[in-house]
Amino acid sequence: MPSNTSSNKAVVPEAKGALDRFKYEVANELGVPLTDGYNGNLTSKQNGSVGGYMVKKMIEAQERQMSSGSQGGQQY
Repeated sequence: MPSNTSSNKAVVPEAKGALDRFKYEVANELGVPLTDGYNGNLTSKQNGSVGGYMVKKMIEAQERQMSSGSQGGQQY
């Protein structure tokens, strides 16, 4: 039986607070009633839409950063 705690670990632990704020911002934009704590009343579709849209927005931000030439010297 799965536990109630997530096994997801942030690669950059210092970003956890910002990612949580971003999650609630996206949920609000999408009209998903995400609350702090238990959200088992939400459907998989609702929860998935939040995560999917977060990824989409992060990719868009990275593409904008890369196209503006501020790659920090990294070559892709």
